Amino acid sequence: MAGFLLIVLPLMLCYSQVCGQEGILHVSNGSTVREYCLVFNSSWSNISQTLSQAQSLPFMNLTSSFLCDAAHLDPGPLKGGALAVLRGLCDFSQKAQVAQNSGASALLIASNSSLVTPSANETEYSKVKIPLALVRYRDLLDAMQVFPDGMDVRLYAPPAPRFDASIVLLLMIAVFTVAVGGFWSGAAEKCKQTAGSPTDGGDGQTDSSELALYSPLKVLLFVAMMCVMLVLMYFFYVWLVYVIIVIFCLASATALFNCLDSLMTAVGCGTLSLSCREKTVSVRSLLLAAVCITLAVIWGVYRNDDRWIWILQDLLGVAFCLNFLKTITLSNFKICVILLSLLLLYDVFFVFITPFLTPNGESIMVQVALGPGAGGRKGDGRAVEVPADPYSSSYEKLPVVMRIPQFFALAQNLCMPQFSILGYGDIIVPGLLVAYCHRFDVWMNNSNKIYYISCALAYCVGLVLTFVVMLASQMGQPALLYLVPCTLLTSFILACARKELRQFWAGTTYQVLDESRRPLLSGGDVDHASGASTNTQQKGIC
Repeated sequence: MAGFLLIVLPLMLCYSQVCGQEGILHVSNGSTVREYCLVFNSSWSNISQTLSQAQSLPFMNLTSSFLCDAAHLDPGPLKGGALAVLRGLCDFSQKAQVAQNSGASALLIASNSSLVTPSANETEYSKVKIPLALVRYRDLLDAMQVFPDGMDVRLYAPPAPRFDASIVLLLMIAVFTVAVGGFWSGAAEKCKQTAGSPTDGGDGQTDSSELALYSPLKVLLFVAMMCVMLVLMYFFYVWLVYVIIVIFCLASATALFNCLDSLMTAVGCGTLSLSCREKTVSVRSLLLAAVCITLAVIWGVYRNDDRWIWILQDLLGVAFCLNFLKTITLSNFKICVILLSLLLLYDVFFVFITPFLTPNGESIMVQVALGPGAGGRKGDGRAVEVPADPYSSSYEKLPVVMRIPQFFALAQNLCMPQFSILGYGDIIVPGLLVAYCHRFDVWMNNSNKIYYISCALAYCVGLVLTFVVMLASQMGQPALLYLVPCTLLTSFILACARKELRQFWAGTTYQVLDESRRPLLSGGDVDHASGASTNTQQKGIC
């Protein structure tokens, strides 16, 4: 399980947002209304921002023609209408000029392929005075079936709000996951102390289900492996994405099983065991395993159906992060500082620096996060590509983000589902520090859990700051740039204020040595000191 987590972690810091120059084709005839996606070029076409300001135009169906010339075209019936023609054979500006010369008031270009922002030479822009937009051919066929006796159309492009309530839900999910994961890690440490389990034997393995990062060399190797994995994903995305999907299915099913099993144990749910040939099998474990495997398989089969699969992906993602925070432990604050600082540099480098190194000027982090076939803004940020089918993807996406559908991006949601997203790594990496703080509270017998609560609140503040900067700049941000300073500085300042920095910095090593020497300093004999040391080790301080 730990191996799965270490392979997937490099990809968890990938996140971005998709937006573009999308609008709405409003079709009506009396009381019946339909709305469809359209894509336009705001520097070329002047389209109203509200429906009330949009001009109502009669729909003229010429989808049997490409409109590359005016031959056999009767301009009389076309005057003042919204003309629909097929895409292809000639460029957009030529079609627009023919439609304009025929008296049409708007041009709709029906496309069977992905909708891209219509463009032309700069000299052509001034020649076209009517709105021009691309629409899906399948949408026009649907509209003509709904309105067989004719219809009126309006073109408008409501601006997407700078703030969407989905961000609040994303914030709540992230803070909940970090808080619960940190609490679970500390509770497990307290259980080990109560049970008197031994500490780690120096190899970083606390028990069969946990992996501890205890040396700077391990941390350096860990981060180096993450860099290698991300670069490999950049160059071999088409093949490696399926490896990540399989890993996610296995790891998330295992994680969900561990979470549900622990939850049922905590609430006192009993187990029914069956014996067969001297082997005992837990019925509860079998049922939980069946449910978890089924959910993981369902996600794997329907992973590209954006209408609802995000619910299951977020559920599996929360379980994945919780199990990660329980499984991976950091032994002291020094390791926390090294790991979080290196991952901060990793995040910033692959988001802000790699665009200067890649041929297309795209950051490696964003390219891997979106996938090579993803839509969204390209190049200068003004071009947009919308798939022909809004609910199915022709490319595979990495399952390493929490996703919440945006509520108020009306035009964008018509063109393709829009999500507010946050990488799992932006939950797990600071969450490891929160988990360490809770374990330190357990070691120091802090009944008020001051370190854990303070660090969890600092994470919340850092995530709010991330979203504020993202909304202000209207571009994705490397969240660790804000989360790491907030959590590390809060923990450091608190330890200094409580005069416990030495213990906080050294972690388990300081605790074991301090407890083993205390009887000697008080005048106890050597045997008593040895007994105290052994007893301390049996309390599971690891």
